[in-house]
Amino acid sequence: MAEELRFDGRVAVVTGAGGGLGRAYARLLAARGAQVVVNDPGASLAGEGENRRPADRVVEEITSAGGEGVASYDSVEVGERIVQQALDQFGRIDIVINNAGILRDRTFHKMTLEEWEAVYRVHLFGAFRVTHAAWPHFRSQQYGRVVMTSSSSGIFGNFGQANYAAMKLGQMGLANTLALEGERYNIRVNTIAPYAGSRMTEGLMPPDLFAALAPERVAPLVVFLCHERCPVSGKKYEVGGNWMAELRWERTRGLQFALDQEVTPEAVAGGWEILSDWSDPDVPTSSADAFQVILGGSDGRSSK
Repeated sequence: MAEELRFDGRVAVVTGAGGGLGRAYARLLAARGAQVVVNDPGASLAGEGENRRPADRVVEEITSAGGEGVASYDSVEVGERIVQQALDQFGRIDIVINNAGILRDRTFHKMTLEEWEAVYRVHLFGAFRVTHAAWPHFRSQQYGRVVMTSSSSGIFGNFGQANYAAMKLGQMGLANTLALEGERYNIRVNTIAPYAGSRMTEGLMPPDLFAALAPERVAPLVVFLCHERCPVSGKKYEVGGNWMAELRWERTRGLQFALDQEVTPEAVAGGWEILSDWSDPDVPTSSADAFQVILGGSDGRSSK
């Protein structure tokens, strides 16, 4: 039997942990020995109002099971307060799970600036604020784990969710860069796109599917990504219903013209079939890797 992955001596901040996915992460981390800051201001799904009960209830669940947790009611917009609470209560911080989120769904042509800004401030700005506050501590102790939360809406788009989709893909871009900057300090940053039954999806799917997509089925992957034995950084995962998979960017081999050739729109049209050919995709793993074909042209396919 595999050795149990423990988090004794580790301190985790989980945002949006008053219910759903965040609650599942906080409970599993605490069950494995982590000391957990359960952050949730208790706002509505639209980000309005405050209620301390959700965070308090999760802390009660953790402590009644023998774990250690403390409630945090601050908005992620003041992420430094959340991180400071971890330091004051437990003396350190090792893990940040950026899970907080709200919805302000509206078709793009009807979307107001306030609806865009509200989603931005919780999802992307909030993830920045919490992670930025924890980052100096991760660097100084040569250790840190960060999980960002993206979404299928960000990856594929979703009608009426331009604001949400943009911020969710933004978290993925943020994670990709932080993975590079954190590598020398043993800071690993990964992204998940979860499929889960939560208050964001309640009523949008049949009850049996909602139950099958329980947040507790997402938590094992997220908790592993937070462990010291996690071997990866800068990776992206889709997860839900006891299924999980790594996601990657790929592209066609492309249409290559000679660098001394004048390229016209007509030439692009003539080579469109080559440009769109997915029979042998290319999988760049970095910006430098992606740029090589432009420099050398050896992998691109020439127009006939």
